Formats: sequence, C-alpha cells, structure tokens
Amino acid sequence: MGRHLRRALIAASVLLAACGAFLALRPGPLLVEAAQVTRGRFAAVVEEDGRTRVRDRYIVSAPVAGRVLRLAVRPGDTVGRGDPVALILVAPSALLSPRARREAEERVGAAEAMLQQAGALVERAAAQQVQAEAEATRVRALLARGAAPFQQLERADLAERSAARDMLAAERRRYAAEHELERARALLTATEAMENGPDRQEIRAPVAGQILRVLQESEAVVAAGTPLLELGDPADLEVVVDVLTTVAVGIVPGAPVAIERWGGPAPLQGRVRRVEPGAFTRVSALGVEEQRVWVVIDLVGPREGSAALGDGFRVDARITVEEIEDAVLVPVSALFRRGGGWAVFVVQDGAARERRVDIASRAARSAMVADGLAPGETVILFPPSALRDGARVRTAR
Repeated sequence: MGRHLRRALIAASVLLAACGAFLALRPGPLLVEAAQVTRGRFAAVVEEDGRTRVRDRYIVSAPVAGRVLRLAVRPGDTVGRGDPVALILVAPSALLSPRARREAEERVGAAEAMLQQAGALVERAAAQQVQAEAEATRVRALLARGAAPFQQLERADLAERSAARDMLAAERRRYAAEHELERARALLTATEAMENGPDRQEIRAPVAGQILRVLQESEAVVAAGTPLLELGDPADLEVVVDVLTTVAVGIVPGAPVAIERWGGPAPLQGRVRRVEPGAFTRVSALGVEEQRVWVVIDLVGPREGSAALGDGFRVDARITVEEIEDAVLVPVSALFRRGGGWAVFVVQDGAARERRVDIASRAARSAMVADGLAPGETVILFPPSALRDGARVRTAR
C-alpha cells in the first residue's frame, strides 16, 4: 500500500513539474497596436504636386527685324493697354523690301480675320453668360419653392461664374486682336512710306496687366517674331496638376479641390475646370515611364492673404474623387494582401483571427469596406509577419 502511494506521489510531482515548465516556457501574448472599425464619411482623395499659372498670358514679340533697345520695364511693373513697353530700330532695308511689303499686307489681312473671329467669340460668350445668369436665376427660384436640390444651384452658380470668366477671356482676346491689327497696319504704313534711314517703332502692351517675365532685357539685334516679354494678370490664377491617367478617369469637372502648402495658414478652395484630353509620358524618380495628364483647377471662394501668390508657384492639390457620407471605415494600415485580395486580423477573445474583406475604395488613411467587417470590431494595425491566425495578442493601451 505504501509503495503504491509513493509511486502516485512521484507521478503527480512529475506531472505538476511538467505543467509548470510548459506554462513557464510558453510564449506570452503578442503586443500589437489596434484600432476600431468605424462608420462615417469617406472621401477618396488624389494628392499631387501642382503649380499656379496666369490664366491668360500674352507674349509680346518683335513685329519686324531690327535692333531692340534695352527694355525699361521690369517684372512686376503694371502697364495699361496700349502703353509702350519696347522700342525697336528698324533698318530701312527691311521696310523697302518688296517681300516685306507683301508680308505686311498679308499680316493686315490675317489680323483683320483674327479680329472678326475674336468679335464672334465675344458675342458667343455674351450669349452664354446671359443664358447662364438666367438659368441660375431660375434655379434659385425653384430652390426657394423647394422644387430643386441644392446641388443643382451649385452647378448653376459654377456655370454662371465660368461663363463670366469666358466672357472676360473673350474680351481680352479681342483686345489682343485689335492690337495685332494696329501693329500690322503700322508695319504696312512704314513699308509704304519708303523712308530712307532707320525707323523707330514702338511696341505697345496688347492688354492691361503686369509684366511677368522680361525675355530680352538687353539691347540686341532680333529677328521678327522674337519674344520680348510676357504679360498677364497675376490676380487671375489657375492651378495645373499632372496626375496618372488611371487616376484621371475618376476626376470629373466640378470636383472640389483643397489647395494646401502654398505658403499661407489655411487651404485655398478650388474646383476642377477640365481634364485635358491629351496625355504625355514622364519618367518617374524610379526610372519608370508614366502616362500622365494635366488637370486644370479654378480657384474659388475667398482668397484672403493669398495676394502674394503669383505665377509658377508650387502648391499641393487634394482632389476629392468620391464622397460617401455613411460608410464602414477601416484604417489602411490594418490591410494586407492575401491570395489576390485583402485581409485583416480581427481581435476576438484575446486572439488574432484572419478575415478576408472586400474593399470598395481606398484613401490615404482609411478604406471603405464593402463586406467582411462591422463597426465596432477591433483590427490589428501594422500586423507583424510572424502573426498567425489564432495567435494570442494583447493590444497596446
């Protein structure tokens, strides 16, 4: 009897020692970072670098070959329409040439045709502006009676502002065409005069604005058509951003844009005016050829404090491609690839459970879940490569 009791006690001691060793050597729960699945507003945003540019720029060039004197204007100078900006000394041989006379006559004819075309554009822009204003007035009346959605009013207001800008651009083109006609007639008059000796010809600003760049600052002999300076209105800016063509297909005119990192304290508001139809090839920093396309953005809303923003300034553009008010959201850092799809680790009863999920769309920080997760569930962020399904975990506080 005593012998059997001793054997039982020894066996129990060995079993207890084995259990203690197992518990002591068993790895503890893995410490992980976790977050909850939430429900809220989802916005798919395209973030790219961009730059500002003057909407309508004019390049003032030499009308004839000759010696252009040193320009007195400097970048930033304000000039009015018709103000002299350069002076060129034309050699008499250029005026007496029969070929030059024929070219001058052709320039007058071409300038007259351009002026007629510009006048037609002004008439069309004026008609579109009247139509846009009438449509905006009609939508406001319908909205006051509750017969139209607010989004229709936003579209009507955007169309009204676009029509006003198109009207302004058409008038400026007409002014430029008038200036071109005056310059062509002046050249023809100088050619017909057949004067001996050098002749002076003033080059005048085609429109009112500021000098953006002086391309030929020093005195020099130039050929006809040589660019001398750029002229524009720095207060009338737009933003251009180049994006991948695969991303551009989801960008539509009117999409809201936030202009950030332009140098001011608050973002500027903008809207996509157009996605240009032609793409171009650019080599990335990694040496990969990419097909990209230009997206043109209008600045809208108040621009307090942004008066110093000029032509060619660098900005960051955040283009909103998609907005869902009531969506199931999961942090992007919780997602990982599994078998051609997406998966996450869900924390259940202190263990990590791998689960496949369907992702409808992704943004920079969060993704919209179509199926597989419910609000309130806890997912593991940045899951380590050693984590396996069923492993014990402990979330960091």
